[in-house]
Amino acid sequence: MSLLQPLALPPYPFKITEANGQLTLFDELRKRTIIITPEEWVRQHFVQYLINQKQYPKALMRLEGGLKLNGMSRRTDIVVFNRQGERILMVECKAPSVNIDQKVFDQIARYNMAHKVSLLVVTNGLSHYYCRVDHKAGSYQFIHDLPGFNEL
Repeated sequence: MSLLQPLALPPYPFKITEANGQLTLFDELRKRTIIITPEEWVRQHFVQYLINQKQYPKALMRLEGGLKLNGMSRRTDIVVFNRQGERILMVECKAPSVNIDQKVFDQIARYNMAHKVSLLVVTNGLSHYYCRVDHKAGSYQFIHDLPGFNEL
């Protein structure tokens, strides 16, 4: 399977270069050049989808943010904040070859125990799952589409 395989997300004109036999691109959020792995390919596409299709402001996004969970360090792929600085969306990205299964949902649910975010996304670039969490009621509901930033 090609590293730069087409995804079920809009294509973007990334500036891809090759250095020392590895493909890289400039990450506009982290403001540095990064090596493209299959998971990073999905993450970069989903960031562009959030910005361009769903109007989430770049300034309110953080990639690979750290959190402590049961005394262990973990990294969330994408976290989006509202204008008050509260976390409103968390995205877990997997490589296209990774099946989205219960283990992946359990992972983002564990992360959300720390973050208490109301919108969760799990994607491998080919399949996307959106979930709204009601922390007060202790319930969740899968939703058909991700709301745009201005719909929240």
